[in-house]
Amino acid sequence: MSASYAVRVAEDPADREACFAVRKEVFVGEQQVPEDLEYDAYDADAVHVLAVREDGVPIGAGRLLYGEAAAAKNGGDPGVGSLGRLAVLKSARGLGVGIALVRGIEDAARARGLTAVDLHAQTHALGFYERLGYEAYGPEYLEAGIPHQAMRRSL
Repeated sequence: MSASYAVRVAEDPADREACFAVRKEVFVGEQQVPEDLEYDAYDADAVHVLAVREDGVPIGAGRLLYGEAAAAKNGGDPGVGSLGRLAVLKSARGLGVGIALVRGIEDAARARGLTAVDLHAQTHALGFYERLGYEAYGPEYLEAGIPHQAMRRSL
């Protein structure tokens, strides 16, 4: 099955709400992450990236933290962004949406002068991120009860 979709930075409130709806379906619905952990104070200032089908239906989302928000997650380096909350609806998996979202977030990071992107991958997704050039570092840890691993890619 091939699908046509576009990835864009969420500039308006409707796009941001679409991002939150995708995240809710994937993280809260599928993975049983408590809703109060899924949404946080970082959402207000983050760059949100949205994937939408040709018909306008949202199918994926992710976010980029930068500046102080990212430094709180990556050890204090202001040149490193933090990719997170990457989610693709079950119906759209296997179509390259996740790859397109990661590349869109990296483009947003470059546009803000960042030199690298960190992320906290669920361990089952390590191979996905490794194929995109990310390298694991540090110990595995639990976040929302799910095993995670820190990873980084230079831009």
